[in-house]
Amino acid sequence: MNKIRAVCVYCGSSPGNDPAYLEAGAQLGSCLAAAGLKLIYGGGTTGIMGAVARGVLDAGGQVGAIIPSFLVGRETTKAAMSMFNDVTVTETMHERKHHMFERSDAFVALPGGIGTIEEIVEIMTWGQLGQHRKPMAFANVNGFWNPMLAMIEHVRQAGFIHSSHLVQPIVTDRVEDIIPAIVAASASAGAHDEGVRSVIDKM
Repeated sequence: MNKIRAVCVYCGSSPGNDPAYLEAGAQLGSCLAAAGLKLIYGGGTTGIMGAVARGVLDAGGQVGAIIPSFLVGRETTKAAMSMFNDVTVTETMHERKHHMFERSDAFVALPGGIGTIEEIVEIMTWGQLGQHRKPMAFANVNGFWNPMLAMIEHVRQAGFIHSSHLVQPIVTDRVEDIIPAIVAASASAGAHDEGVRSVIDKM
């Protein structure tokens, strides 16, 4: 059974230097809407963030925009946010990330900057610490995440990733493969949890 209802997307508030990044954002938004999944994201209406949100809305999907008050005017405007029916304005970045985590069943990282890296790394850290079993995915558009993936593997090989089975992000080169991959991962995690409960119940 599909346990995925809402997907958090981390991505840049800038467009980047490759047109493929914006295209991937819009395509992912369209895919989310087609699958009936709600987008949970950082509320920006510029760059890749804006492309994802408009991709969802243009395809008739739902968006949950979560943004700190100090970023209104930098990553969006009050007028631009009027396109959303679901807007949460927080006081801090910490509150924003907490809301995004609580409202999401999976996480996808599109190309982005330091903030995007920090967000997906934090989610992987929480996974390693056993705080969630939600799918985590890298949309590796034109190999954007290759250096990051190499770093993760380096850290793993160096012996610094404990509970390695909890830090196995999905990596997809094609945007259209992201939703099927996270749905399958969620179903697999659910089956594992049911198996664990069955064993415990018999003890």
